[in-house]
Amino acid sequence: MAPAAVKATGYLISTLSVLLLGVAAWPGAARAGLLPALILGMATSIIGMALRLFSYELEKRQPGGTHSTGRHS
Repeated sequence: MAPAAVKATGYLISTLSVLLLGVAAWPGAARAGLLPALILGMATSIIGMALRLFSYELEKRQPGGTHSTGRHS
């Protein structure tokens, strides 16, 4: 498996984890009036992972940038 595919798979698993934990926390957050905080926390976590993955893709496309192995070319 290519390093980029491993990273993408890891971020997809992390996103799924955020969603599953959000589903589990939803009833308690609703009772406590904390749904906006729960939704915002889930959204920012997923957006952050997407931006990190996007940054790796940008680095791969830049000449002399850091590649998915973490080494400079």
